[in-house]
This record gives sequence, structure tokens and C-alpha cells, in this order.
Amino acid sequence: MKVITRSLLLGALLAASLSAGFAQTYPNKPIKLIVPTAPGGVSDVVARILGQKLSVAMGQQFVIENKAGAGSTIGTDFVAKAAPDGYTLLMVSTTHVISPWIYTNLPYDTIKDFTAISKLIDSASVLVVNPKKMPARNVKEFIALAKAAPDTIHYASSGNGSTQHVVGGLFVSLTGAKLVHVPYKGSAASMNDLVAGIVESSFVAVANALPQLSQGRLKALAVTTAKRIPQLPDVPTMQEAGVPGYEASSWLAMLAPAGTPKDIVNKLNAEILKVMNTPEMKKTLYDAGVEPASSTPEAMSDYMVKEMALWGKVVKEVGVKIE
Repeated sequence: MKVITRSLLLGALLAASLSAGFAQTYPNKPIKLIVPTAPGGVSDVVARILGQKLSVAMGQQFVIENKAGAGSTIGTDFVAKAAPDGYTLLMVSTTHVISPWIYTNLPYDTIKDFTAISKLIDSASVLVVNPKKMPARNVKEFIALAKAAPDTIHYASSGNGSTQHVVGGLFVSLTGAKLVHVPYKGSAASMNDLVAGIVESSFVAVANALPQLSQGRLKALAVTTAKRIPQLPDVPTMQEAGVPGYEASSWLAMLAPAGTPKDIVNKLNAEILKVMNTPEMKKTLYDAGVEPASSTPEAMSDYMVKEMALWGKVVKEVGVKIE
């Protein structure tokens, strides 16, 4: 028994020593940051801003690679099966905890197959319409038009099972407005058709909406958060606009494959916190329409579990299904 105990102790000490050794030399080659969505969306924009800063801070290039498809699950699965050595990381959004409730045969476990590194940002969404195609001046008029002509008004999303899909579904569920969901392959594609007037509306991340709103190509009807946001101070919340009980926000976080050495996770977390808390980074993210929200690995892990339960309830209530 003493021999076994001694062996286990030696094994634990060796593992700790190796982990510390990895952290001391980490990183010694470029780090791949997988974005499981198409270029142009909030995840992609934040990944490139953060990756550039971390490349300087850590002395190795952060290579951003988009692996889009199947509601972010293709890129996510790639990272789940990658070596847990800190050289393949994942940028996830709220979609990460929505997917398990929509896709019945995910090839990975949303929680167990990943190690949380840090939360990165919080982001509001905004209901926007194309003013040339949609005459509604506010949410009440938008709902009235949708009810008067059921299934004739469309809302675009970045894909089936995306946060946009579910946020729009929640609106339909709470208001009874009969909108038609139109999924695209990424935020950029959906935004192009929205601006072109091919679809009339969308629930867009503020970061993506701001440039189009400033040029008058889109009109904002309401933000999805409980409070108004500083980037759009004159735009009411959904609750102010007449949809009681409506509240939805999204977030981004960085994850690593399960089993990544704790010292490496802590090193990444420390560098992210330094970068995210600089005045320059805060202003850059604010100007992009998002709010920095870094965290400890443990806090992000607990947060994902809570968010998964919350969004599971929303998905069931809304009845979101993959078309």
C-alpha cells in the first residue's frame, strides 16, 4: 500500500513538474485560435483584435483560423479533439451553450471536453429593420405589421442554432409576431441581404449594426438587454418598447481542449486580463460596440454551466428547431 501511495505521489510530482516546465517555455511557437464562424462576425472581429494584442504580449503569433459550419460545431469539434498543449484555442460565443439543446448528436461535450480560459466580452443585440422595406417606426408597429400579415416578414440570422436565431425566436414567442427565420452562413452574408432589402429585419450584434445604423442603411427599433446601452442611448430596450419579460445578451469566451495544463491556462488568462484591462483595449472594444468582461478560468467554467441551463430553458420555451 505504501509503495502504491509513493508511486502515486511521485507521479503527481512529475506531472506538476512537467506542467510547470511547459508553462515556463510556453509559448515557443505560433498559437492557433479557431473561430468557428465565418469571417466578419463579432467573434471574428474580437478574435483578430485580441489576437494581435496577445501576439505582442506573448512574443508568438496568434493565427486566427475560421472553421465555420453547422452552427459553430465544426470548428468547436476540431478544438475538442486537438492536443491539449495550449497551441490550439477556441473562441466561443453564447451559441456554444445553445447548440446542445438544438443538435442531438454533438460529437463533443460542451462542458467536459473544454477548459475555460477567460470570458472576453458581453454584447447586446439590437432589432434592426431595413427602412426601405419595413415602414415600422417602432417595435409596436413592427409587431402589428407581422400580425396583420403572418409569415411575410423575415428575420435573418447567422445560421441555424445561432444566438441570433434563438434571440429572434424568443421575440416571436413573447409577442406572437409571425416572423419567418432565414438562416445564412455567417453574419456578413445575413447583413449583406438585410442592407440590400432581401430580408426585412434581424437581431444583430451591436458591433455589426453600428456602421450600418450610422449611415442610415438600417433603423434600430430596440436593444435586447435589460438596460439601454451607451453606444445607442436613444434606442429603447425591448421591455421599454412594449415586450415585457424580454431580455437577452450574448458573450464571447476563450477555451482550450480539456486536459490543457493548468499553468498554461493560468498564463493565458493572466495575459488576457492584462490586455483586456488596458485603456486602449477598452476603448477599441467600446468603439466596436462590445463591453470587455474578463474572468478567471473557474468563474468562466461555472458561468458556462449556468448559461447552458438558462438557454436550454429558452430553447424549450421558444421551440427552436433546425430547419
